[in-house]
Amino acid sequence: MSDLEFGRMSIKEVETEGKYKPPQPHWYELYAQPCVAELLGSALFIFIGCASVIENVDGTGRLQPALAHGLALGLIIAILGNISGGHFNPAVSLAAWLIGGLNMMLLIPYWISQLCGGLIGAGLAKVMTANDRYINATGAAFTSITDDGQISSALVGEIVMTMFLVLAVCMGAINEKTSSPLAPFCIGFTVTADILAGGAISGACMNPARAFGPALVANYWDYHWVYWVGPMVASLLVGALIRLLIGDRKIRLLLK
Repeated sequence: MSDLEFGRMSIKEVETEGKYKPPQPHWYELYAQPCVAELLGSALFIFIGCASVIENVDGTGRLQPALAHGLALGLIIAILGNISGGHFNPAVSLAAWLIGGLNMMLLIPYWISQLCGGLIGAGLAKVMTANDRYINATGAAFTSITDDGQISSALVGEIVMTMFLVLAVCMGAINEKTSSPLAPFCIGFTVTADILAGGAISGACMNPARAFGPALVANYWDYHWVYWVGPMVASLLVGALIRLLIGDRKIRLLLK
């Protein structure tokens, strides 16, 4: 009798546990907090990036900005990535949405947060740095393109370098088959490699928010469109590549 009662009690406990549902995340954690993280992360990343360009020590060339951008991005992704995904880049957010790694409702709010963060970061860099250095560096805006003859090479460079970056994000952090706990630093190293390789060609922006903030603060808009078209085209290409060919079964649309 006691065994039967014990068995019944166990069944009831199992049924009770089966019916238990964990509490759903608060709407703030689902929709508002990720945007706050994108705003904060973009501001910090672009502040460090702009300051490294403005205060670049003579003789270091592209090494100082390359290391500063890459290390800052890797650390910020490691800190805030579990809240928002650690995009801090409209091109990354677009690719993440294309492969199913971002809710469509958050795409535009992410873009707004990233652009506002870029503006804040560029503004803080202007306040912190010496005025003469700020003017000499054009506020860390992208000035590599000086005539129409450079547009094609700069545009191709931005597309290829951004593809490398977005591929590192999507395959290292979103695609389950290839995701890695080292993704934040792999992404940061990708930025460093891109700046070292293509900084002299286009400035190696790879991020419309990184271009927008300094351009607005310094009021420098020459060839600014290149730093939107290149990264966004790269994002579309990477999204198609992952969806059609190299994504895991959950993401890939064909040949599952």
